[in-house]
Amino acid sequence: SFVTISAVQAAGKIFSGQSAGSLTALLLACAFSRGLLHYGEHYCNHLIAFKMLALIRVKVFHKLRQLSPAKLESKDKGSLLSLITSDIELLEVFYAHTISPIAIASLFTICMLSFFSRYSVFLALLALLAYAAVGIAIPLVFSRRASQPGQEIRQKLGQISSFMLDSIMGLAESLQFGQGPKRQSELAAIDQGLTKSRSRLAALTSLQQLLTNLTILLSAAGMLALAKSLQLPFAQSLTVTSAMLASFGPVSALSALSTGLTETVASGRRVLGLLDEAPLLNENAAGDQPAFAGAALKQVSFSYPGSNKPVLKDYSLTIPKGKIIGIHAPSGSGKSTILKLLARFYDVQKGQVTISESDVRQIKTAALRQLESYMPQETWLATDTVANNISLGRSASREEIIACAKKANIHDFIMTLPDGYDSIVGQQGSMSAGQKQRVGIARAFLHGGDLLLLDEITANLDALNEGIVLKSIKEAGRGKTVVLVSHRTSTLAIADEIVEL
Repeated sequence: SFVTISAVQAAGKIFSGQSAGSLTALLLACAFSRGLLHYGEHYCNHLIAFKMLALIRVKVFHKLRQLSPAKLESKDKGSLLSLITSDIELLEVFYAHTISPIAIASLFTICMLSFFSRYSVFLALLALLAYAAVGIAIPLVFSRRASQPGQEIRQKLGQISSFMLDSIMGLAESLQFGQGPKRQSELAAIDQGLTKSRSRLAALTSLQQLLTNLTILLSAAGMLALAKSLQLPFAQSLTVTSAMLASFGPVSALSALSTGLTETVASGRRVLGLLDEAPLLNENAAGDQPAFAGAALKQVSFSYPGSNKPVLKDYSLTIPKGKIIGIHAPSGSGKSTILKLLARFYDVQKGQVTISESDVRQIKTAALRQLESYMPQETWLATDTVANNISLGRSASREEIIACAKKANIHDFIMTLPDGYDSIVGQQGSMSAGQKQRVGIARAFLHGGDLLLLDEITANLDALNEGIVLKSIKEAGRGKTVVLVSHRTSTLAIADEIVEL
């Protein structure tokens, strides 16, 4: 736009008195160059935007890894999913459609003010006030008023994402207990709230558009009246009035941008809020890297974040090297918490958790992960091949993967799948809970840490599979230290020592 207007102004001097054909050729050249420059502007803007979005996604995932698992256990997974996908995607509006319109409007305004000042300084001043009203004052007023509904829209979209995720995962239970109509009504209530917020934002957008158009028309009328009062010739009065009416494109784009950015700003706040969140514990990039020589909890007191109820209080436990230690207790007694503290998923409020007499807070985090093989109660499967799910513990040959699968008594089942170890499985529907658990056991075997932390690993297994898996643990545990947590006494039959909580 700036190049086009400059060229036309130059043409007024260079081609005054020239033929209509020359002027037509110039206008065609300007139109062609405008198309090329417009393409270049969009290409560069979107290239920058997409590279920025990719960078932000990486930063967000890195932050989630820092916050996990201590802080992510209590976070709404659907809201996080909405943030990682739609919220970050909305930031494209800012990076691709904000900087250029501002630059274009600024250059265009300077050019037009120069044009009007050739006729009168007062005409240029009126144009400046009109451009400021349309491009700055009106957008600022309405962006403040639209901030709250924009924030509400992003929050409600996160709620819908979370609700839908819960509903899909619990679809069988909802149908079994006749809760389908209730879930539908709850979704409708959330959706009605979203519709109200969007209606408020749409009303503000319409009102802003109305005031913008009214300001443009009044400015054109004011330009005509001012030109007449300055006693400009009719042709010049018509020229400046037409120029005024036609010159609001770039600043009008800024006006429309303000309400369009409302949801983008709200998304940006949600993303920045996550990036600014401090983890409950910091990983050690450097620190002790001891060889495993036993573990212990020494006078440990621990409560989960946000809870005043202690799970463990002045609790001590010694885990000698080369032994299988069974921890037996009813649910909610702190069995799983002990394993999480040994894995340093949380830091204790009082006392010490030690590996080889070194406080786990002083051990290099990567070294601690290598020392331990932790298997939680629920096994997570990536949407990937069976082999890749087992080798999540470490890179391994197919022979090593098969050997660990046989120890976990899952090999025979895997061979019944269409592509064997290359079959694609996932978290939902591909395997039963017991089969997933045996994949998790194979994963723990393959990792090969000196300290195996096993949490209710036979909870979903029948008696036959339980016996086979426990025999494998007994054999694989030779020379290793195993902490086996269970509320089943049969599971703890292989333990050298059983601790009651």
